[in-house]
Amino acid sequence: MMRLAILLLAGVTSACTIGPRNLDAHASLPPGPAVQTFAPASAAAQSTTLPAVPTEWWRTFGSTQLDTLVSEAQAHATDIAVAEATLRQYREQGSATAGSALPQADVNYQAERTRISNALSPAVADQNQQLYTLYTAQVTVSYAPDLFGGTRSKIRSARAATETQRQRLAAARTTVIANLVEAVIQRASLAEQIVAAQTAIAVNRDILQTLVRRQQLGAVGAADVSTQQAALATAEGALPPLVRAEAHQRVVIATLIGRSAGSDLPPLPTLASLTLPRDLPLVVPSDLVARRPDVLAAQAQLEGAGADVGTAIAARLPAISLSGSAGGTSERFGDIFKSGNPFWTLIGGITQPIFHAGALRHQQHAAEAALEGAKAQYRAAVLQAFGDVSDALTGLRTDADALDSATRATDASGRALGFVRRQLALGDVGTPALLNATATDAQARAQAVQARAARLSDTVALFQAAGGGVSGG
Repeated sequence: MMRLAILLLAGVTSACTIGPRNLDAHASLPPGPAVQTFAPASAAAQSTTLPAVPTEWWRTFGSTQLDTLVSEAQAHATDIAVAEATLRQYREQGSATAGSALPQADVNYQAERTRISNALSPAVADQNQQLYTLYTAQVTVSYAPDLFGGTRSKIRSARAATETQRQRLAAARTTVIANLVEAVIQRASLAEQIVAAQTAIAVNRDILQTLVRRQQLGAVGAADVSTQQAALATAEGALPPLVRAEAHQRVVIATLIGRSAGSDLPPLPTLASLTLPRDLPLVVPSDLVARRPDVLAAQAQLEGAGADVGTAIAARLPAISLSGSAGGTSERFGDIFKSGNPFWTLIGGITQPIFHAGALRHQQHAAEAALEGAKAQYRAAVLQAFGDVSDALTGLRTDADALDSATRATDASGRALGFVRRQLALGDVGTPALLNATATDAQARAQAVQARAARLSDTVALFQAAGGGVSGG
């Protein structure tokens, strides 16, 4: 028996793992990128010159207030906490699976109190002793040699599941940070739009007061005053949605940093305090698939699916089991290991599945189908990654043009409104020109704020699309 065990152990060390060898998902990569520069005439330029995404990319916005918010989010965000707990769960499950490849040992102690019938008492025993106590203690060792790699495939699958969750944790961190930075930008943008709306209300109110005074002098009619009252009401109506949206972004920020809605928030950055990063990552396709968390998670899932096919194949092949037990039994506890009472058993067995109504074959086919699905998911993750990068770069390119247009519009509308107000003071302007000037100026101010915020938001999108730079833990 010992010789058989040695031969089986030697077979285990030399056995090869079965299963699919080619896990290439055939994901095509786009051509290599060229350095791009986004240089609006009215603002700072940006250029894709960084070889990789900085690990703490949010610090490139130059705001200590933003840095504080991100640190609090990493410590208290619920999405990150869930992903971290799930990763610990997968690691422990992987360790438990790895333990199945080693011999298992158990110690058992049993006390049994029995009364038997006199008719059933064996002839060699005392016919008058029908009530007795039996004590048994034994050690059992069992081992299933992994001849065809089924156990090793299970271990590889468990490790792949752990790696998948590790990358999901990295993706969760990247997403939480990106969403937080985006919420901070949007709140700052809305705060400036509120100021612009309040300025438009003040301008329209001043104009209305001027028209009322001129009406009292008989210079304008009631129609002009009523028209301006409508314009003031329209400007006032634009303010509540902005206030509501700004309050919502505060709730989003509170949730992301682990605080309840309505609680006090740390100081929030203004739009002017956020510096537009000048240097952006140059996204090389091969580097992107090697560092973006969702792509790496899909790759780990692919490896796990390949290991599951190996497990399904091994389930259809012979399985060998070895076990042994040793112990003692006696009617008195102190006599368990006295001469004659100890016992031992060695068992070796081999099992070859013969008929399972096609269940094992169908399980293998299901695992193979899951592998094909994992390949498709990997290709989808790669395509999504390149699509996100392309969208972010397109956004940055168009943002530069939009900012130029918005800046020219703001300058021109501000001058035009100034001219109209001076003409109004002199009594030399009509109501249509006045309304057009005020409405155009209010719209231009809002668009300028939105254009500045869009450049910041699309910069965040590029950092996130390029992999985020955050470690998975």
